[in-house]
Amino acid sequence: MAIKKAVVAGGCFWGVEYLLAKLDGVISTKVGYCGGNLKNPTYEDVKTGRTGHAESVMIEFDDEKIKYSEILDYFFKIHDPTTPNRQMNDVGTQYRSIIFYMDDYQKQEAYKAIERAKKNWKKDIVTEVVKFQEFWDAEEYHQKYLFKNPGGYICHFERKF
Repeated sequence: MAIKKAVVAGGCFWGVEYLLAKLDGVISTKVGYCGGNLKNPTYEDVKTGRTGHAESVMIEFDDEKIKYSEILDYFFKIHDPTTPNRQMNDVGTQYRSIIFYMDDYQKQEAYKAIERAKKNWKKDIVTEVVKFQEFWDAEEYHQKYLFKNPGGYICHFERKF
């Protein structure tokens, strides 16, 4: 097993986590806050839109079963990367589309994934590619929320391109 990590943000972290967690080769997921300037933020802090953090998902995956590029390609199918600071009804900078890269390989793969995704979207892709700094775990009630609350609010779905 070759365990690697990826961090993405694409709107409400509940839906992104729910769909990514189901991929074969994904070992674990957790939701949290990434990309901002406040240390140890809470949901109450992040929802103001003033911390710079995005609702994010950290994915641990087995690189022998699923490649980073496959995770990114799926990420571009489960959220709309053309809407700045929003996913459907969720609006604010905390809902922006971001790929947080861990190293130069992930950075290059992020840009390649954006190029591949362009053929599926009519508008420009606004996904940011940002160096990973720190991930702050969200509160426990957010973790695996849609697994614990089937039928809960979700604004993500897999598009068939």
